[in-house]
Amino acid sequence: MTAATHSTLFPQVPDSADAVLEGLDPEQREVATALHGPVCVLAGAGTGKTRAITHRIAYGVRAGILHPSSVLAVTFTNRAAGEMRGRLRQLGAGGVQARTFHSAALRQLQYFWPKAIGGAMPRLVDRKIQLVADAAAACRIRLDRGELRDVTAEIEWSKVTQTVPADYAPAAAKAGRESPRDPAEIAQLYAAYEDVKRERSVIDFEDVLLLTVAVLQDRHDIAEQIRAQYQHFVVDEYQDVSPLQQRLLELWLGERDSLCVVGDASQTIYSFTGATPDHLLDFRTRHPGATVVKLVRDYRSTPQVVHLANGLLAQARGRAADHRLELVSQRAAGPEPVYAEYTDEPAEAEGAARRIRELVDSGVPPSEIAVLFRTNAQSETYEQALADAAVPYQLRGAERFFDRPEVRKAGIALRGAARFGDNDSLLDDVVDLPSQVRAVLSGEGWTTQPPAGSGAVRERWESLAALVNLAQDFAAARPAATLADLVAELDERANAQHAPTVQGVTLASLHSAKGLEWDVVFLVGVAEGMMPITYAKTDEQIEEERRLLYVGVTRAREHLHVSWALSRSPGGRPSRRPSRFLDGLRPGSTATAGRTAAGGAGGIERGIPGTRGSAPKRAQRVPARCRVCGRTLTDPGEMKLMRCDDCPSDMNEGLYERLREWRADQARSSGQPAFCVFTDRTLMAIAESAPDDERELARIPGVGMRKLTRYGADVLAICAGQSLAESTDHD
Repeated sequence: MTAATHSTLFPQVPDSADAVLEGLDPEQREVATALHGPVCVLAGAGTGKTRAITHRIAYGVRAGILHPSSVLAVTFTNRAAGEMRGRLRQLGAGGVQARTFHSAALRQLQYFWPKAIGGAMPRLVDRKIQLVADAAAACRIRLDRGELRDVTAEIEWSKVTQTVPADYAPAAAKAGRESPRDPAEIAQLYAAYEDVKRERSVIDFEDVLLLTVAVLQDRHDIAEQIRAQYQHFVVDEYQDVSPLQQRLLELWLGERDSLCVVGDASQTIYSFTGATPDHLLDFRTRHPGATVVKLVRDYRSTPQVVHLANGLLAQARGRAADHRLELVSQRAAGPEPVYAEYTDEPAEAEGAARRIRELVDSGVPPSEIAVLFRTNAQSETYEQALADAAVPYQLRGAERFFDRPEVRKAGIALRGAARFGDNDSLLDDVVDLPSQVRAVLSGEGWTTQPPAGSGAVRERWESLAALVNLAQDFAAARPAATLADLVAELDERANAQHAPTVQGVTLASLHSAKGLEWDVVFLVGVAEGMMPITYAKTDEQIEEERRLLYVGVTRAREHLHVSWALSRSPGGRPSRRPSRFLDGLRPGSTATAGRTAAGGAGGIERGIPGTRGSAPKRAQRVPARCRVCGRTLTDPGEMKLMRCDDCPSDMNEGLYERLREWRADQARSSGQPAFCVFTDRTLMAIAESAPDDERELARIPGVGMRKLTRYGADVLAICAGQSLAESTDHD
């Protein structure tokens, strides 16, 4: 379940551009209002990155700064693109293009193919496996199903890293990839695969990007036409950009810098596909004038879940770990994570199903529960265990909601009722919208009580029940809505792939769970050999496995269950041990030796206006220490005060109250929340240090250049004991 579908209520469209900014925290607000020049948003898990960037686009559109058709928001999945379009529509910014890299490139390639290439565009194939098999047959190389899949993955990696067949062997060696067969054979198969495609006049998904890049490089007139269309770019999940996608983005941009990227190096989990966080981490080097905003306020998870997530990365190594963000939970305290050890995998699945049954019986909706595992092969055991416990479930990655046959049939029935309802005896005795929907869908198989057991019948009922619930929420938000209005809403949601909530426990791999969240998460199979997986050998691969577990932990809002089994099957030798990543974090374990990575606090870093080319040399970071006791500070609030929370304060109480009164006046006059002027912590820091000049004031965390320029004179006058009138007269 995504944040967007956590509530299926229909919020009112903000009535102005300023109303779009309401409810954003200071860092999110900075993202939303930083509409010019390059912007880099480093956003930790659960910190509201999608909220920040959708409000950024909506604010720019509603304020008249951005034209909707000139904005291209790029995401990595169709689901994420659909969610973004849905949110933008709710914010009154319809018409903005939100697409995946492949979708945007395919649209451009189809439009410009006759002009750039001529003739009919080759057919796009959905799957490569058969073509790879035919290429292997042409090379007289026998591949089993597993080898076919692995060779296909190597071809995909080669293409997104812009590696040609002749260069495969040295490129794979340099990247530290373990080829599934001799590298020379892979190169031979890769070349044969390209020959097969040419002979059959077909292209694959990677070709869509490669061909679009080629067209934009060779045809400057076409490149300029696209740049005239799209003048402002937003890229989500920027840590997952491949070299090929980065090249396409550069061609879209040209010499402009109207770019906002969002990402988190600690959630880089797709390096096997060619994704690299280097583009995110090097953004400030390429764009010295960029504004960098760090989001670390975690609104999703309880402090207990956040503590475990931060602990997982505390022993991480590598470049991504050097740039990790230290999350700060904004939620009330919750239960501690639960750790459980089982004798074998079936017992582990039965234990999880038994606990899930208890949660459902206590009132937790099944849609708010997820079971996450490392490999898809683990799913079957949990499907059986949940079915035995009479718990409904849904498989992540299955057919999209609006593509399900029962949903399509329900849409046809609702559309017919909306047009000819006066002649439908089913609707004779119903007046309100939810009753009309229930009456229509009763003819499609919906009943007031779910069918017993699981399987296809239950899944169809769950789909129809989701539509019934959506109708109830729609009517509650818009009491005057008609059945025709609901049908129009369903059509818009189908186009955006903005699906309603389906009641059922989600079973998903950790990779497919990225971007989702639930109240309760069961992380299962967290044992050596599975987490990290056996074939993770290098330090880089081990660290990616750690980040994958981090992604799993940060999916949980409140309840987190972590489990492992000592053997695979009943009666097996209990030779497994819990994952090394839990050492020092689960009760009774000790931490493994390792370097602790420095966590990054939230905040805003201004770029150097007008600068291009190489970035200035970065000053060496000095750990923040308490000015009272000398302890190293890691909490952002303590770092702002430069002292521990429990160390004695020398704050001037009178000065603090005068600053608070001044802040309240500023907030009233500007029509914004008080914390957007200065937070309480920043006011406390000012009252404790009582700065004498702008240089001292600028040293205080939370006082950036913009606020120094806007409020500096007032704050220094108050610190000097002057009235603001005296300060103005003196100036």
